[in-house]
Amino acid sequence: MARAGHLFATVKDEFVCAARDLNTWGQPEAREAVNRRVSAVGHVAFTVRKLLTPAALADEDGRRHLRQIIARGAQVRISASPLPCETIVIDRSFAILAEAVPASGGPREYTVTNTPSVVGGVWSLLEAAWQAATGFDDYLRSDRPQLDAGGRAVLRMLGDGHTDESAARRLGLSLRTYRRRVAELLAVLEAGSRFQAGVRAGELGLTG
Repeated sequence: MARAGHLFATVKDEFVCAARDLNTWGQPEAREAVNRRVSAVGHVAFTVRKLLTPAALADEDGRRHLRQIIARGAQVRISASPLPCETIVIDRSFAILAEAVPASGGPREYTVTNTPSVVGGVWSLLEAAWQAATGFDDYLRSDRPQLDAGGRAVLRMLGDGHTDESAARRLGLSLRTYRRRVAELLAVLEAGSRFQAGVRAGELGLTG
């Protein structure tokens, strides 16, 4: 950040980032610099593209953050292929490459360059990976878990706000069985609470 942090505040036309997840090497300074630019005008005034792996969708906070930046104009795609290093290209004029976290736990190596041939090559590789990736919403839909009739019935009970006792009675289940099925549903939806399960189901189009 001492060497390249100022570049994040100079974006004029395009900010492209590829990373395994949201815990990138520039956090939180890099995100804050871009957020200040966005907040100044209330929306993204330049093109922002983020290419991530499915690891970025592993928790509810990550998905919520991505939905927020998409709502403000950013583009997000998910790559099925591994991304060997974190890469940022700013205005096709600067490229920043950071290695994955070393196994030794030591400092991470990174490169900052404005050499046109190198920046152009990095951008071309990023563009190819971007074209092969899947849009955020499309990926969520394709990754949608399959619920059987029982799971969908439990989801409806949760959505309608029934108590466990009421839901179990309506479904003809024992209270213990109903609660077990709720727990199974939360696991399938990768949700930590019933509220999160409802949000996740809505994201995946399972509530229709």
